[in-house]
Amino acid sequence: MIRALNTAATGMTAQEQQVNSISNNIANANTTGYKTQRTEFEDLLYETVQEAGGRSSNGTEYTVGHQVGAGAKVSATRRLHTMGSAQITQRPYDLMIMGDGFFGVQAGNETLYTRDGSFTVDAQGVMKTRHGHPLLPNITVPPNTKSLNISDDGKVQAFLSGQSEPIELGQIPVFTFVNPAGLTDKGGNLAGRTNASGEAFQRVPGEENSGSIQQGSLESSNVNVMNEMTSLIKAQRAYEMNSKVMGVADQMLQTVNNIR
Repeated sequence: MIRALNTAATGMTAQEQQVNSISNNIANANTTGYKTQRTEFEDLLYETVQEAGGRSSNGTEYTVGHQVGAGAKVSATRRLHTMGSAQITQRPYDLMIMGDGFFGVQAGNETLYTRDGSFTVDAQGVMKTRHGHPLLPNITVPPNTKSLNISDDGKVQAFLSGQSEPIELGQIPVFTFVNPAGLTDKGGNLAGRTNASGEAFQRVPGEENSGSIQQGSLESSNVNVMNEMTSLIKAQRAYEMNSKVMGVADQMLQTVNNIR
């Protein structure tokens, strides 16, 4: 009975973390570029009471073993990097990556990555995030710019007042990873590379399986609220069943204690 109590407790803990992930997904349903978290579980170690293939008697072997499980735990919270739908804004500094890849930004001495393309310019005309992190590479928009054009391959052109021909301001790259699920979340719609994600590869947008850039659009969250609500109900029911197992085990222990 003590084993049942501990096993059910691990199940309740695992489902509690599942609910935490679901609540975070729902809270970020309208966060630009947010990627859904999926909670993944694994079973804990087993006690082998009787090993399959072990000797049962002289000349015979057990065909089926007997193992007792110790419960479950959360093994990972995986980001699902499917593309969200496009939200048309017509704002020239709003950018969306149509496909795989990330924008690179400079946060102090560290390079971070984001799918949130809601950029703006500071007093010097430098393109930055809302938090003031400069876009990589540094793009500076002249003060007398009347319109800005960013092509699918990331080339930035500015049309200046009194000039008929645009000037080139640079090219915005897209950064890709072998394992984007290995990135670590930093908050503020930013992620950092890890040994699991691998090195960041700088690509020309639209080439080498990287996404192209669409100006005047933002990527919506890829959270499916209906799926999250379904998962929430399943997690709640699993939590309740584990709680009931604890109650039954407690009643059995009480019965044993009452034996005289």
